[in-house]
Amino acid sequence: MDLTLSSTAPEAVETPLMAVLVASDRPFEDLSGFDAQFGGVLGRAAALGDFRGRTGDRVAGHHRGTDGPRRVLYLGVGASGSLTPETVRCAAGEAVRFAEGRRLPSLALSLVHPGPGVKARHVQAATEGMVLAAWRFDELKSRAGPDGDGDGRGRLLRSGLIVGAPPHAWDEAVRFGRAFASAENLARTLQATPGNLATPSRLADEAVRLAADSGLQCEVLGPAEMEEQGMGALLSVARGSDEEPRLIVLEHHGGDAGAAPLVLVGKGLTFDAGGISIKPARGMEKMKYDMSGGAAVLGAMRAIGELDLPVNVKAVVPSSENLLNGSATKPGDVVRSRLGKTIEVINTDAEGRLILADALDYALGWEPAAIVDCATLTGACVVALGHHRAALLGNDEELLGELRDAGDLAAEPCWPLPLDDEYRKQLLSEVADLKNVGGRPAGTITAACFLSEFVGQTPWAHLDIAGTAYGKTKKPYLRNGPAGRPCRLLLEWVRARAGV
Repeated sequence: MDLTLSSTAPEAVETPLMAVLVASDRPFEDLSGFDAQFGGVLGRAAALGDFRGRTGDRVAGHHRGTDGPRRVLYLGVGASGSLTPETVRCAAGEAVRFAEGRRLPSLALSLVHPGPGVKARHVQAATEGMVLAAWRFDELKSRAGPDGDGDGRGRLLRSGLIVGAPPHAWDEAVRFGRAFASAENLARTLQATPGNLATPSRLADEAVRLAADSGLQCEVLGPAEMEEQGMGALLSVARGSDEEPRLIVLEHHGGDAGAAPLVLVGKGLTFDAGGISIKPARGMEKMKYDMSGGAAVLGAMRAIGELDLPVNVKAVVPSSENLLNGSATKPGDVVRSRLGKTIEVINTDAEGRLILADALDYALGWEPAAIVDCATLTGACVVALGHHRAALLGNDEELLGELRDAGDLAAEPCWPLPLDDEYRKQLLSEVADLKNVGGRPAGTITAACFLSEFVGQTPWAHLDIAGTAYGKTKKPYLRNGPAGRPCRLLLEWVRARAGV
């Protein structure tokens, strides 16, 4: 979606739709001249008490003349002094949905009425809301719309305009918002792609392409290199599939030479049938989403490269399928990780922590300043936190606080869970250094406890996104299905560390 800024007065903008954000505490009379072009629809709605500028209020009208916007959509955003980026993000998404329902090719969004309440963060959020809402996955549909673009139901919106009196800082806000949202849209596209197409090797091919486009360095390890590295945990998961695993490594060198990098690690399980501990058939098609953490990391790295953030960042995405054949790892088998620790595999459906174990140990070789991993790791996380917040665990309180702040900025919130030594006892094995599961109690915590065995003393945090990476949504800037989370959370964290 092409997006530009304009300081032109809203009434003079030629556009099929002008969406106007209206603050509840500012005089509606400020819009009376503009509203007159639409027959005073806002004034009448306000007089009847149908529109007060509250969040969720909306009223639409059509232009009675020939110049300026053809349609108007007034969207209440509440008091200007308490305007949040998420309110603006949602309003922008609602404007896109309104335009989409009328199959309009473009729209404009006016931020004039809230006045001084609008800051650069709100402009970034408006950009994100428009770009995120315009995303749609219909690449695999054969039906064509009236202009040959997709199936004609969601791909017609091609451009947007943000209208206001933008200071210079708004240019940067749009640049960041576009990059962040496009990165998350990439993650959503990768998530939505079926497992027969988004295989580990094709995920690696995508990483190579985005690295070339974004100025990143990329290295891909195959089975032979993994054997040399001693990645027995990762390889044990791939043993049941005909598809070869891949370890994807991306690097951005934007900081001082030799400065310790930030490291992002994402689970890239492109399809998870559970292995020998096979999952129930119902809903198994959604297991294409088990690579959501890896998709979010790939998207984040693309934006980091495009924005050329002044910080060193490296990423690792271990990618495999988890299927079952005569060579598949069996419950009770013992595998040896890259670190040298032996793992008794109690449940082959707890495979994500196995591939992450070798990836985390690999990342330690860079002596990173901090590691953040994200994974659709446990169903227990959905039981604990539902679909609103990711679980957050780690060994460094400062890092955990940074990620909570980043999640709040991105409206991708997370919630901390404890990671005390007592939970490790559930992972004790009679035949190996540890088991890959600790039983039903505290499943999210024991999974993170397992991962903590492979990060040493490095500041590390784990995001369990099992409940937030995909599913149904009421956010107008998203669609049901892939959410791309926590891509923008990761980007806000890296941006804060970079100091920009």
